[in-house]
Formats: sequence, C-alpha cells, structure tokens
Amino acid sequence: MSGPLLLPTWEQLSDRPEIVATMGRYLDQIACVLRPGSVTGADLALRSFAAFLLEAAPDVTSVGQVTRRHIEDYKPWLAKRPGQSKPRLTTATLAHRLGTLRMFFVRIDEWGWDQAPPRVPMFPGDLPRQDHPLPKALDDAAAAKLLRAAQAQSRLLVRVTIEVLLRTGLRVSEFTALTADAVVQIGAAPWLHVPVGKLREDRYLPLHPHLVTLIEEYRTAHVPPGHPLLLPRENGRPLDRHTVTRFLNKAGATAGLPHIHPHQLRHTLATQAINRGMSLEAIAAMLGHRSMDMTLRYAKIANRTVADEYFAVTDQVDALYAKAEPLPADAIGPKMARLRREHHRLLGNGYCTRPAELDCAFEAICENCSFFQTTIEFRLTLQAQHDDAAAKGQHHRADLFNQLLTGLTEGEAS
Repeated sequence: MSGPLLLPTWEQLSDRPEIVATMGRYLDQIACVLRPGSVTGADLALRSFAAFLLEAAPDVTSVGQVTRRHIEDYKPWLAKRPGQSKPRLTTATLAHRLGTLRMFFVRIDEWGWDQAPPRVPMFPGDLPRQDHPLPKALDDAAAAKLLRAAQAQSRLLVRVTIEVLLRTGLRVSEFTALTADAVVQIGAAPWLHVPVGKLREDRYLPLHPHLVTLIEEYRTAHVPPGHPLLLPRENGRPLDRHTVTRFLNKAGATAGLPHIHPHQLRHTLATQAINRGMSLEAIAAMLGHRSMDMTLRYAKIANRTVADEYFAVTDQVDALYAKAEPLPADAIGPKMARLRREHHRLLGNGYCTRPAELDCAFEAICENCSFFQTTIEFRLTLQAQHDDAAAKGQHHRADLFNQLLTGLTEGEAS
C-alpha cells in the first residue's frame, strides 16, 4: 500500500495492465501542461478508482468497460474511505477525487482514445456540493496584537516573516520563494517583485519603507552575499510553510490569540484594505487574483464598509416606517383643511391625492401608492403603458396596469 490513505501503488495494480497503461498514459499527457502538484492529485484520484475496480469490479479489465453503474457503486465506496486524520474523506476531497476522475473520462473522450468508454459515465451532478465559508480574517484589534507581539520577538526572522506577510498579503509559497533581487526601486518608491506562483503570473507590490529597512537588517545580519533567496533561515536553508506557521503561532500565543493559519494574514490585509476604501480592482492586483470572483469574497466581510453604507441610509429608512404625527386641530384652519381635502397633483396617467404636507415615500412608483387614483380619461395612456410593458416582457409591470384597467372597467359597469 502507498501513503496515509492506504491506496495501492501502480505496481500493486498490475493485475489490470490495460487500466494501468491507460491511466499512466493520461498522467504523462497532463504532466506536460499542469503543475507537479496537480499531476500528483490526479495520480491519487486515478489510483483510487483503479483500486475500487480491482476490489469491486473484477470483470472490468479496461477503462473502456467502465459504465455508469460502476461510477454509482464507486461513489459510496469512496465516501467510506478513511482520510488522513479523519475517519472519512472530507467533502472537499470527495469533490476533488470525483472531479478529477470525471475530467479523465471527458478528456480521453475528447482526445478520441480507443480506450475511452462509449459515453462519458460521469456528470457534474456526481460531485458533492461544497461549503464556501467566508475568508477568516483577523479583526483590527487581533491584527494589532499580533503585530506588537511579532515586533517584540527576539528572533528577527520571526518578526520579518510576520510583518511581511501581514503588510503584503503574500501567499506562504510566494513568500518563501522570494529571490534575493525581489526588492526593486521603481521611480522613487520600493516595490516587491513576486515571482510566478500559484496562478502562473508574477506581479509587483508597493513595499512599505519600514519593510525595506527590516529586510535589509535581516539580510545584513544573516544572509551571505550570493544567496539566491531573499529571506532564508539563518542557516541558509529555505523556509517552508510549516516553519512559517510555527513562527506565526509563537507570536500569536504571546498575544493571547488562538491558532492562526498564515493565509489568515492575507485575508486580514484584504479586509483592512476594502474597509478603508481600496477598490476591488486594486485589491485583486495586489493579491494576484486572476478572477474578480476571488476578490468579491472580501466584499462580503467588509464590516466597516457595510456598516457605513447601512448607517448612511438608516435615517431615510426610519422615515419610511415612521408614523406621521397629526397636527393639532387648532393648527389647521379652513383653508388648510380644504387644501388637504382637495389637493390633487396631476400625473401622466392619473392623480396623486397625497396631502401636500406629507413627504412622498415612493417617488417613481406612483401606481403602487395608496394615494394614486386614476379615471376613465386616462384609459388610453394606461393601455399604452400596459402594452409597452408586455412587449418588453415586464410581466409584473404589465399586471399592474392590467389591474388598473380592470378597475376602470368595473367602475364603468357599476
């Protein structure tokens, strides 16, 4: 068996040589275009399905014999598999395994391989729905505590690691891969060149002068000339994500904070930026997002932004629901009383009978207002509005004018 999930190796699956050959050929093909990590994930997913066939479908000797029934049997078999640290595979792992297997069938069908089944036996609906929790960012108070705790650390590498991550929003893999020449001067300002990473694109980030000083201080004390990395360990070896996580939680424990994942610092910077007015486009460029969909997640957790927008309209909302206080009887003279009774404002398709002293709460939706009245003289106008709404597929608007026209017809009949 191989790995913590106890899947057989390809050698242990040699009883199905045609299946192994087809899947091996596929892995060779995707290795030409995908990153090694993606190929490793595909290898795991295909070995999982091959192990199922070996165990539960002994009559299947080639990929071309796989049917829909085999997929339906495989799904519950996979759902019962143990995870690395859990009794069952997580939903995310199930979705990845099944999605990777489906792509295998789709691709070999598109490529016209003789080993492909007569029809692709998997559908998008075979993948379990996954939760999409919002990014977990530190609030302003926790971020400030973490920064102060990092600045108090005796080991300079801990401090520089946390400050760079917290102030740049770099992914851990990007941070550990920064090259010695990553800090560059463009115009009058320092910038950080982030090499090609997760999304196969590099980018430049504006670098706070304080970080420039901190990085230079560490490199002067601990990095020999000619070292290829910007911030290696003191012994010259490169940092890794586990070491960075330990640094982060060492400072976090000092600050009295619960466990912190390095990616939370990326979420923290993005949330701080959007709460202080930075545009989504600028945040996307800063974080290296290829799609705005990735950046829009932060709009959902922009607490201060949402609060400011909400309280800006609170007074107007309160006014909408407030109960109007009637004027004292002695404050209304005969002329005011007559004006209140007879006030009509001519509209294009009826009259507004709202008392003059009341504010209009609906503005452009008069037909839904209780003060709106219409008469037979406006039939042609109402009919034209109904026909226009119907022609444009505005069914709700068409129904509204139809009700008004029906009311006029009933009024004539009575």
